[in-house]
Amino acid sequence: MTKPPQLVQSLTERFARHRDDYHRGRYGETQVRNEFINPFFVALGWDVHNELGYAEAYKDVIHEDAIKIGGTTKAPDYCFRIGGARKFFLEAKKPSVDIAGEPGPAYQPRQDADSSAD
Repeated sequence: MTKPPQLVQSLTERFARHRDDYHRGRYGETQVRNEFINPFFVALGWDVHNELGYAEAYKDVIHEDAIKIGGTTKAPDYCFRIGGARKFFLEAKKPSVDIAGEPGPAYQPRQDADSSAD
């Protein structure tokens, strides 16, 4: 198994090599989740795929966890938990989404997280 710092460096270098292709719009959210986001969090020690076989209540990562926000149900792409307690959410976007120039995609998970605390 690759050591985490080496894996993170490898992911960063691969993304940089193919950055133009990823930003053209054909590279989707599912691809970036499978090829970069999931391996990144595995390298950091999160059990993204429930390799340890925990029951639903104790999984480290819940994919598309249903949370109630202002009377509606939202499903952020990732919910990271410790001991079953939610710690943070992650909303993935495909690389062609300009989160710096278009604040909507970046604002969504922050709004969802703030609303879930109510």
